[in-house]
Amino acid sequence: MDAGWDRAREAARRMRRGAADAGRAAGRAGRATAGGTARAGRATANGVRSVGRATRRLTYAGGAGRTGLGRLIELSAGNSAGDALVTVALASTVFFGVPVGEARGSVALYLVITMLPFALLAPFVGPILDRFRSGRRYVMAGTLFGRGLLCFAMAAAVGPGDLPTLFIGALGVLVLSKAYNVSRAAIMPNVLPADITLVSANARVALFTLVAAGVAVPIGAGLTAWLGSAVVLRVAMLAFLALGVVAVRLPRHIDSPDLEEEGSRHRWRTLLKVGPAVAEAVWANVAIRVFSGFLLFFLLFLVQDHAVPWLAGRDAFFDVPRTIALLAGAAGLGGLAGAAVANWTRNHAPQLIVPATLALTLVTAVVTALLFGVWAALAISLVTAFAQELGKLALDAIVQREIGEEVRSSTFGVVEAVLQLAWVFGGLVGLVLSLARDASTGLVGPAVTLAAALGWLVFARVRRVRAAKAEAARKHGLYDPEAHSADDDAAASAPTAEWPAPAPAERDPRRGDTLDSTKPLTNPFG
Repeated sequence: MDAGWDRAREAARRMRRGAADAGRAAGRAGRATAGGTARAGRATANGVRSVGRATRRLTYAGGAGRTGLGRLIELSAGNSAGDALVTVALASTVFFGVPVGEARGSVALYLVITMLPFALLAPFVGPILDRFRSGRRYVMAGTLFGRGLLCFAMAAAVGPGDLPTLFIGALGVLVLSKAYNVSRAAIMPNVLPADITLVSANARVALFTLVAAGVAVPIGAGLTAWLGSAVVLRVAMLAFLALGVVAVRLPRHIDSPDLEEEGSRHRWRTLLKVGPAVAEAVWANVAIRVFSGFLLFFLLFLVQDHAVPWLAGRDAFFDVPRTIALLAGAAGLGGLAGAAVANWTRNHAPQLIVPATLALTLVTAVVTALLFGVWAALAISLVTAFAQELGKLALDAIVQREIGEEVRSSTFGVVEAVLQLAWVFGGLVGLVLSLARDASTGLVGPAVTLAAALGWLVFARVRRVRAAKAEAARKHGLYDPEAHSADDDAAASAPTAEWPAPAPAERDPRRGDTLDSTKPLTNPFG
């Protein structure tokens, strides 16, 4: 009996020792796991800090940190990332998913319903913003706070499928996003360092916004697939609210003093009242934007219908999903390249960049129509996105240079509305021409349109230059109708009664371009 109890006690002791050893082993494993997690967290935090410091050096380069341009670039990048999250979250909903695989009529209805309301509201955004020039920081913050509240409402509407709330919320987000972009473009001259041109400053903003959106899209897609659209919309809400606080903390000199006298009427801007330089740049960008919308839906439906040579032959590699992915990647790469090139064109006038982008698009369209294939389709997607981005940045610089502070936001509002309508019109044309199922034939009409736009632009520029030279010669009594030519583009901006001459410029011996003699080397408010 005693021997049995001894054996039982020994077995119990062995079990206790085994449990203790197992506990110690589990503790060691837990500590190792916690240590590894902590080390991974520290490494991730160090990597994020390193990326943040590198980004800060890029955004604050060239005096951008002193004038507030760097902080505006960071705010715009966060704004772009928030918009990307909203787009990805709404893309999976019932109403806002583009019905690519459905009939062309459904896509046309989608374009009309989702784009035209914004195009009709956009012209009213600019005049409203012009009335609050002395509080532009708070206007920008208001657009961010407003989008945060709309994201909260849409997140609550996703579950029950409340389509009216989703539609109104998405339209409000789109309008407020454009209002932010209009305000940001209008204040760019206020934060411009003396050694950075307007085209380069706009290019920096565009480059960082494109990169931020490119990073946010896969993150938003992963979160949507894992947690759902409502969670992503709530994440976007928090991001917009935090960015609104950042906007309020922008430098004070972003706000422009209200210099208008009491009782003065607020003027509205149309394309007939912006001056010849701005009007020509706008119409050139309209032609590029029409072709961009056309090309997107034209190629998309040709690929869906297997009406392209590499799909008609059932190529083993270039199937429909891969072709669409490659075309989208080429367009994204072209937009990044356009922003990067614009940052390097600091010594070239924006009025020369605009016709150059139009001519590049025309040449590429003609070559693609003659030699259509998979590589030609990728090339024209890349070049069109490149020309659209570079031409738009040059247009922004021209508007910022030529239009006065009191109506600059109104001008940008009209320009954004016209460009949006041009893109929608081009998309509808692409839907119709894709019915022919012939890529080369479908590209002929848009190529002719681009050629006509370029011809008109050159003719208008030559006529304007000759008229300006003749007027200058007539004032000095030296007019000779056979002597003047169109080789001096500077005469295109000759002063008139409506458009006075710009401030005199002087050449900095340290650099190759001209500097405005009225502008200090750094912003005095920075």
